[in-house]
Amino acid sequence: MIENDAFLRAFESLALPPGDFRHADHVRLAWIYLRQAPFDEALARLSSSILRFASRHGAPEKYHETITHAWMILVQHALTRLPEATFPEFLNAHPHLLDARILQRYYSPAVLQSGESRRRFIPPDLHPLPSMQSPSVSPSAKLRPDHSP
Repeated sequence: MIENDAFLRAFESLALPPGDFRHADHVRLAWIYLRQAPFDEALARLSSSILRFASRHGAPEKYHETITHAWMILVQHALTRLPEATFPEFLNAHPHLLDARILQRYYSPAVLQSGESRRRFIPPDLHPLPSMQSPSVSPSAKLRPDHSP
């Protein structure tokens, strides 16, 4: 696993091949952004970065606002419980985040497949997402230097 800083640079500079950006990498990117900024700022950064990456690789239609936003909520919820962990420690404590199908617990296929949910965040129709009432993680929140994965 490459270091977090190198991974982020490769992704943001569009040097990461699209085949090397899988589900766990989406979670990692969300985790990195949430450790660097408050939720709304991290979400905006993640959304624009993923859309830019998808567009660069000829697939802007793959970007999905509801999926991106819902995953950020799930990662934020887990991060508030373990803010000082490295990414491998974080995943070890929250292996459910590696299940790309987890949103099926919260959303019906009809909602996730709708054009509207691709364009804007739609709240879940099956079960509510975890609360984000926990203290948010900010840039000064006990970050380890990001030289380890």
